[in-house]
Formats: sequence, C-alpha cells, structure tokens
Amino acid sequence: MIGRPRPHDPELQEVRRASRMVGLQLAIASGALVVVAIGVAFLFVLDQLRPAEVDEPPKPGEHKIYIDTVEAMVALIVVGVLAVGIAGAVSMVATRRAVRPLGRALQLQRDFVADASHELRTPLAVLDARLQVLQRGLAPDDPSAPAVAELREDARTMIDVVNDLLLAADPEREAAVAPAPMRDPVARAVESLAVLAGDAGVELVLEADDVRTTVPPASLQRCATALVDNALAHSPSGGRVTVTIAHEGSDALLAVADQGSGIAGIDPTRIFDRFARAQPAAPRRSGAGFGIGLALVREIAARHGGSVAVDSTGPSGTVLVLRLPAA
Repeated sequence: MIGRPRPHDPELQEVRRASRMVGLQLAIASGALVVVAIGVAFLFVLDQLRPAEVDEPPKPGEHKIYIDTVEAMVALIVVGVLAVGIAGAVSMVATRRAVRPLGRALQLQRDFVADASHELRTPLAVLDARLQVLQRGLAPDDPSAPAVAELREDARTMIDVVNDLLLAADPEREAAVAPAPMRDPVARAVESLAVLAGDAGVELVLEADDVRTTVPPASLQRCATALVDNALAHSPSGGRVTVTIAHEGSDALLAVADQGSGIAGIDPTRIFDRFARAQPAAPRRSGAGFGIGLALVREIAARHGGSVAVDSTGPSGTVLVLRLPAA
C-alpha cells in the first residue's frame, strides 16, 4: 500500500524547491512583461496629451476627458503592482500543480524499492538458513563443501544488498558507519565476478591500498560490482580489468580500468544516466545490460557526498573513478 508523502522526504523537498524556483522565474518574467506593457501604455497616454488642446472649446458633438498626469501615473503604478502580484501568485500555484505528479512519481519509486526489498528479506533469510543446515550436514572432506560455503556467502551478500536498498529508500534511518577498509567489500565484488571474467577470458586484478571510508560496505560492494561488471562488458577476450583503491587528499578513490575500445555510441558524460547504454565491445554481453548499474553508482555516491566520473576513455581503454570521502 502506497503511503502519503512524508514531509521530510528528500525527494519531496527537492521537488518543492524546484517548484519555488520555477515559480519565481515565471513570476519575474510575467512581472517584467506587465511592467513593459504598462510603461508602453503610460508613454502612449503622455504622447497623446496636448496642453494646447485643454483651452480649446469642444467642437459640436465632441466630448473631452481631461486626465491628470500625476493621477494617471499613480493609477498605472497601482495597476502594475497588482498585476505583478497576481501574475506571481498564479505562476507559483500553476508551477506547484505542474510538478506535483513528479513528486508523486518519486514517492511511488521509493515505496516500490522499500516494498520489494522488504518482501525479499524473508525468502533470503530462509535461503541462508537452509544453506547453513546443508553446510553443517556436510563432512569436512566433502568436495561440495567449498561450493556450499560460496553459496552461503552469496546469500549473505544479497541480504546486505537488500538491507542497503531499504536504507536508500529511507535515508533518515541510515545510521552512522564506523570507518572501515574499502578493500573488503571491493574484494568480495571482485571475487563474485571472477567467474564471469574467467568465462570471458578477461584477467581481473585488484590493487588496494589501506584506505578507509564511512560508506556502508554493502553500498560500496554494490558500486564495485556495477563498475567491474561494466568493465567486463566492454573488455575483449584476453584483456585485463584493473581495480585500484587509492587515497588522494581527503578522497578515497576506487578506479576501474579496462582495455576495451573506449566508450562508443554515446556521449561519455551520459553513461551515468539511467537507461543510457554504450556499445559493448564483447558480443557475449550485447543486450545484457539495461543501463541502470552506473546510474545506481552515481546515486549511491551522491548520497554519501561523493561522485563518479569518466577519468579517461579511448582506443586503449576506459577508466571510471569513484570518489568518496575518506575516513
């Protein structure tokens, strides 16, 4: 069930702020037009005034109306002020009504993420419990024990991702995270994608310095997974994807470099837009992506005061860099 928008929702506040800005701009534009129109009318009245005609007696059948210039000026100014005020009020009301569906759509999106994540928590918890029972029932020398352990680790990773999605849907519930090494969640992402890299014939390398950040590990792992998966999709067989964790000033950097042919078919500045897709270098991955992974990376980075950008791209490869506040 979709709830009513909460007054302190970031999306709702952003929509209201945008509506105020647009309304103010429309009010200024409308006021300027009103002032210009009244100014033209005032100049026209002044131009039509003929002092010499005041003393002339009216002709038969002619009626004259005498206008005091001071009173006319005051009247036009009053009318202008009222017109500007009415135009501004109408612009603000119209703008708020126009952007209201956008705020509703953002609220529906957030509610969907929260509802879907909540519904996934129980099945994943059951899956993890069953894997735990299976793992305990296996003999230490059972050849399937390593695979079951990896499956349970994957299940726990999915649970962490679902919890992270719930926090993203309600940022006010997100608690402060103690500084933790970036290497651990990034290494888990690299290990989980090693199978895809092996199938594609791409070497996957992790080079990590001792860098810490307060970004939740689940969020960091999601970012690393999306960046590495994107690099694998654009790497030819026999190439290499290098994942680097480094420290630069007050920033913690996560750089992912591939040896593909560079970003093609789209402006490099748009690859982080939702549903934007570049042309894959490897036919095996063609059509597999939906243009969402990198957009999620940008949203997570912005939520934690960071950014993500294309550091370089060309025939020798592409480097994407995620910047986050270092602890």
